[in-house]
Amino acid sequence: MPASDINSQYALGNTSAEHERLIRQAAYVAPYTERLFRDAGIGAGQRVLDIGSGVGDVSMLVARMVGPSGSVLGVELDASSVARARLRVAEAGFKNVSFTASDVAQVSSDAPFDAVVGRFILLFLPDPADVLRKLARLVRPGGILVFQEPSWATFFHLSAHLPLWTSCARLVHECLLHAGANPEMGPALYRVFQQAGLPAPKVHLEVPLGVEPELLRWTYDLVCTLQPQMQRLNLPLDGVGDVDTLLGRIESEVAASKRPAPFVALYGAYSQRPSG
Repeated sequence: MPASDINSQYALGNTSAEHERLIRQAAYVAPYTERLFRDAGIGAGQRVLDIGSGVGDVSMLVARMVGPSGSVLGVELDASSVARARLRVAEAGFKNVSFTASDVAQVSSDAPFDAVVGRFILLFLPDPADVLRKLARLVRPGGILVFQEPSWATFFHLSAHLPLWTSCARLVHECLLHAGANPEMGPALYRVFQQAGLPAPKVHLEVPLGVEPELLRWTYDLVCTLQPQMQRLNLPLDGVGDVDTLLGRIESEVAASKRPAPFVALYGAYSQRPSG
């Protein structure tokens, strides 16, 4: 979730339908996020802060990585998302995860964390470098800060063979821009980490491609979520046609192309808080 000063502009909202979309998206992205976090050094016994924790998917992923000897605190501004996350954690049987409702820029802690993590959060913050600077103070010297953020430019380059898929994505992209988000937060991570006073991060880039239903539903889900905003912004919806038939037409387009569809490019960056 974005910080409170732009929460009213957060394009995707916090409805039950959006929670379900986030859960589907998280399941698809999870292997890429886990690989990044392991490379960054997230592991057993660590105490980890997850900012913008939403309905709890990243927190639960990290909880598995740190094990019962570690712990995860998820920070999320939206109360309904926190409630859903707590319910999901209880249903899944996790004992090492807790959540708090707070602006990510105002988090405090009596004890230092071993790591701070986040996925698809910095793009919604008006000053991500300032937030990283504040979060770094909560991490022990030598502790880790690791974030995964998108790049839509790479997506558009790889989706040129899929006009319907691209039309959907361009509408979503336009909504994000109108909401004040930075769809190119991924490539900006290298600069933002250094602006926050952290060492230049190591940077990873992965671009998921495929034809599996979980991926093809992703753009359709976003269009459904953002359709009211698209209409308010008077964005041209002719290119996507009837939303009721959209998913089937996306599937047919990808099948006919005999080429995979792309997900957004996933940039990952991690660095350590300097000692001393």
